[in-house]
Amino acid sequence: MADSTDKNMFSYETLRQGEDNILKIDCENNMRVPSIEDDEVYMSKAAEFLIENPGVTKIVFSQKRDYEYDYAQTSMVSEIAHLYNQLVKSRDVFSYENLKGYGEADKRYNEIHNAVFNMMKKDPVGCYVSLKRILRQENIALDKSANSIIIEGHKKYITLLQYILQLLDNTKLITILKPFMPGHKVGDREIYRKVFTPSIKPDFMFTKLMATYPKNAVELDSYTVGNTEVVIFELPDNIQYLYHITPPEFKLEEEEYELLDLARNIMAEHKPEKQEFVDPERMREVFHNVGHNLIEELANYHNVKLTPDKIEELTQILIRYTVGFGLIEILLADPKVQDITINSPMGQIPMFMVHQDFGDCRTNILPSVSDGDSWASKLRLISGRPLDEANPVLDTEIEIPGIANARVGVIGPPLDPSGIAYAFRRHRDKPWTLPLFIKNDMLTPLAAGILSFIIDGSRTMLIAGTRSAGKTSLLGSLMVEIMRKYRIITVEDTLELPTTSLRKMGYNIQPMKVASALAKGSSEVPADEGIRTTLRLGDSCLIIGEVRSKEAKALYEAMRVGALANVVAGTIHGDSPYGVFDRVVNDLDVPRTSFKATDIIVVANPIKSADGLHKWRRITQITEVRKHWEDDPLREGGFVDLMKYNSKTDMLEPSDELINGDSELLKAIAGNVKEWAGNWDAVWDNILLRTKIKETILAVAEKEKNFDLLEAPFIIQCNDQFHRISDKVKDKKGNLDSDTIFFEWNEWLKREVRKTKMKNGE
Repeated sequence: MADSTDKNMFSYETLRQGEDNILKIDCENNMRVPSIEDDEVYMSKAAEFLIENPGVTKIVFSQKRDYEYDYAQTSMVSEIAHLYNQLVKSRDVFSYENLKGYGEADKRYNEIHNAVFNMMKKDPVGCYVSLKRILRQENIALDKSANSIIIEGHKKYITLLQYILQLLDNTKLITILKPFMPGHKVGDREIYRKVFTPSIKPDFMFTKLMATYPKNAVELDSYTVGNTEVVIFELPDNIQYLYHITPPEFKLEEEEYELLDLARNIMAEHKPEKQEFVDPERMREVFHNVGHNLIEELANYHNVKLTPDKIEELTQILIRYTVGFGLIEILLADPKVQDITINSPMGQIPMFMVHQDFGDCRTNILPSVSDGDSWASKLRLISGRPLDEANPVLDTEIEIPGIANARVGVIGPPLDPSGIAYAFRRHRDKPWTLPLFIKNDMLTPLAAGILSFIIDGSRTMLIAGTRSAGKTSLLGSLMVEIMRKYRIITVEDTLELPTTSLRKMGYNIQPMKVASALAKGSSEVPADEGIRTTLRLGDSCLIIGEVRSKEAKALYEAMRVGALANVVAGTIHGDSPYGVFDRVVNDLDVPRTSFKATDIIVVANPIKSADGLHKWRRITQITEVRKHWEDDPLREGGFVDLMKYNSKTDMLEPSDELINGDSELLKAIAGNVKEWAGNWDAVWDNILLRTKIKETILAVAEKEKNFDLLEAPFIIQCNDQFHRISDKVKDKKGNLDSDTIFFEWNEWLKREVRKTKMKNGE
């Protein structure tokens, strides 16, 4: 580290951070906002310090906020600085004595000294334009001269000007800005904004933000998430969209920044311990109260007037940058954000994310090495799992109360030789439901009716698909279809299923967290033991978050020894029914005959547009697994599609087997119900009833423009009423008369919608 201070009260230090040599310039004693592009003093000082420190890769001006110029921008200033230094070292060429030989020594000495030694550091474009204009005038004067001595003086001076201009022409800054120089007025700094744009972060943060909007970009959408402005841009030079945020912490007054910095330093003295992270909601409540009082006291002490709303805003920001995850929380608060990825090395690459409407996007957020280290420490505490050279992979989840839950994957050295990388998968605030999936075209009402029927029929089911296909979300929506009177046990290594939400909605549900398949030497119970344990916990539906290792054998044991009294379901990677069979039998070593315990395979896969720019989630197959095969279910007719995706119609369509009633699975379910045994028409009628109910919920929600009717709390009520009314009609009529059931259920729905409207004052 090196330190220096100059007479204008600029001080600086050089820091080594990862692969970067950072020149950090302290501007606290200067009134003007640091800006190379807008202020000639800052450009000049940066050039001076770069001459003293030739290996610098980044410039950071510090003044309440940090203004960081990346390597590309720093290298342009550095090139000019070292050219200036080169010319200073050859100063004799520009001496008065040397210029006397050119004639008009006073004029030439003054104009070239002003351009090179006064302007070059602070305004290189002005220097270049001035020298060009001087050269033009000299050429004109040369053409008009007749005196051989004067002509010789012009030629010498022109040669000197051309030499300097050639040196400037070779710099990247002049090369880039030359097309914009015609008509440029010397001293106008607007031209520098075309190349210089700092990333900005307040003092109390590690994360930097590219605050200015991109040039020549097209705004596609804008909205707010809380107090944060979100704008989606289409960029002229990139096929990815830009997700640009301006959170409240970047719009505060200077005195508010000072209060936050003071509060953060005070709160940083308390390091949260593992037990505090066990209950995130309670921890945040405690830190909120402490932070709120602290900011109020600091404001009073420093005589800063703050409104109650402003104190609350500052408190929320303080929590984000003490016990929270900083700007990650801003992204996770956006319900349209699905995935966030942060690649190494940090400080050089922006965050990337997947947006519900715009797909893969880059963001204007640049996380730092300090961010990565801070998040890693918190995730170790939260999960109780290691992250070190012996355990370079961490798979866990975070809960940010009032914002969102997310699954987090982390990789570190030596697996990632350049640092730490993160992947956050945001879970929906509320469980997905089948009507919501119908609205999003992932499945059809008929598919929803069939899945509802199969769930009530207590079958074994695997939800298959590729990564990001929506497997876990679909499994969560099927849990909503399970009647609340049944107990549910979930087994997951990373908690993603909506167990907490369902418990709050009255479900009898017991989550179990088991060791990750990637974990080494963990104190957690292995997944296969966890599944076997469920068999000793009483009659329950069994839901497995993901089947990926030796727990597969235990799952099939559970299926075969009697768990069929209730639903058994899980997710697995595979892009087709045969792909699931191949993975289960050949990769996970489950016996072929055991695989027959699978009743139904639902395949969810992303569907891409022809141009590759767009992607949609769809269920592509609902396939029953028949039992009369020996070696290969595909070759021996063990897989029968009930529904299959048609890419031409973009619809999940019923197969001939389903339409003709050739489904052993549905008939087996019917065989356990007195009214349906041997009566395919009655079975099909009940499936269509469930289909009609799902369609009606969506139609009413769209008509009323009240999409809360598609959310789990209301869908659970709808399902409860369907079962109650079905039971009542059966007692009254002696059969499950679909017309009567639907009529009574629909009347109930109308009453509930009216109640909702009255409650909302409509």
